[in-house]
Amino acid sequence: MAAHSAAGTGQRGSGFRLPRSGRIRKARDIRSLLRDGSRKKTPSLDVFFLSSTGPGNRWGMIVPKHGYSIVERNRVKRRLREIGRTRVLPRLREQGMALDVLVRARREAYRVGFRTLSDELQSVTEELCSDR
Repeated sequence: MAAHSAAGTGQRGSGFRLPRSGRIRKARDIRSLLRDGSRKKTPSLDVFFLSSTGPGNRWGMIVPKHGYSIVERNRVKRRLREIGRTRVLPRLREQGMALDVLVRARREAYRVGFRTLSDELQSVTEELCSDR
């Protein structure tokens, strides 16, 4: 019953969301990252990063359809969002880095699981942290 009443207050899961200030949402920012940012490739992802224009880290994703269903596309988006929120952004924050990170899913991202995506992003994050 308590969980039901919390949903009515509009605060359902608010502690588990990526804050609006932590998201890359504008097309202008995405184009800037794609054009000017550095890129690291993994078997299933392209990761672009650039110094953040704001005070903190921001996270964005591009998940093309690649001929897959919307259900499969949303699954990849949820996985990437969770990895960014719980692993990548906190690690960058620990290192005192302010970066905009944009992840573009490749066709192969649809065929791998959460653990593989997580391992790939964590290795890129560690590379970023060790380079600086």
